[in-house]
Amino acid sequence: MKKRIFGNHEEDTIRQFHHCLQTGNVTGGVLCADGHYGYSQPVGGVVVYDGQISPSGVGYDIACGNKAVKTNLVYDDIKNNLSQIMDEVEKKIPFGFGKKNPVRVDHEIFDDSDWDVYREIGNHEHDDLKALARAQLGTTGSGNHYVDILIDEKTAAVWVGNHFGSRGLGHRTATGFLNLANDRAFSDRPPGESMETPPTLFELDSELGQMYFRAMNLAGRYAYAGRDHVINQVLDILNAKAVDEVHNHHNFAWKENHFGKEYIVVRKGATPAFPGQRGFVGGSMADISVILRGVDSEKSREAFYSTVHGAGRIMSRTKAAGRMNWRTRTRRGGAITEEQMKKAVEKFGVELRGAGTDESPFVYRKLQEVLDAHKGTIEVLHILKPIGVVMASD
Repeated sequence: MKKRIFGNHEEDTIRQFHHCLQTGNVTGGVLCADGHYGYSQPVGGVVVYDGQISPSGVGYDIACGNKAVKTNLVYDDIKNNLSQIMDEVEKKIPFGFGKKNPVRVDHEIFDDSDWDVYREIGNHEHDDLKALARAQLGTTGSGNHYVDILIDEKTAAVWVGNHFGSRGLGHRTATGFLNLANDRAFSDRPPGESMETPPTLFELDSELGQMYFRAMNLAGRYAYAGRDHVINQVLDILNAKAVDEVHNHHNFAWKENHFGKEYIVVRKGATPAFPGQRGFVGGSMADISVILRGVDSEKSREAFYSTVHGAGRIMSRTKAAGRMNWRTRTRRGGAITEEQMKKAVEKFGVELRGAGTDESPFVYRKLQEVLDAHKGTIEVLHILKPIGVVMASD
């Protein structure tokens, strides 16, 4: 078995990674430098299977990923209107948990033949999931999902970036298939599951394996459609055109050839980085983001051509923001105050809209540190500095 660990990690993360490598037909694994403890498989973890696929490894946010476009604008074109631009982005793009789009978005994704997977499960599930997907296309979600306006440090070119996945469609798909794997109905509400839940595995050539693979890929195309739509909305606000784009998933399972054989590579919070392949990787709201490219080397081959998807969380949401009292809608006991977050963001020169202290710069590693840990597997093409960030409010 080929195994590679980049960077330094907490004991729970290492233990969980090794547990994944001991479950199923595993031929290799990677823990990227932005890794941290996750549900069933570490975030930043890559597990390579022979003939199997893991819906718990892909996770609940199927096809979460990043898109960045370089525009035909430079910083001088927008610097005097940045505050108004960010107000418009916040107003026009729906953010938040379970958020639906008040504007119906038509897209060819809804004619995709793989919606039939859900009809095979049941007409009710098909109709409900398709309706939810229609309602949420063009929304961005909550947590660490964002829309950024960034400036290339060398050329002052304006870039637009975003980060989110397949929204409720992906979450309910993951939940449904994990239910089926445990002899529950697809639409059941699952019991509370521990982060220590062992990896759930399907044989890829089984009926459930094939159904999940089709549904996952449909969720991937849906996530691409959503990120495309949101980027286009920001371009309209900027009155700009895209002259280049980089787009990639980081919660997904791919069929790939490594060392002369086809495997299923499950990446949870890890970016594919084959030689010449570009990726967009974001830092925190007060840190750089980058456009990177994979290079060929023995180290990158041993990493199954995988790299980081972000800076990596080092503080839990609860520790950072405190516990929520849902009756009073207030939080208590957080390690990070709103004032601390505001000062850090202002010092970095960012116009921030939304976001809670659980997404503040203090809860993440520095992106350059995790990139350095992957030296020899990637090269950085563009360093991008965020000047505008929109996230869901707390």
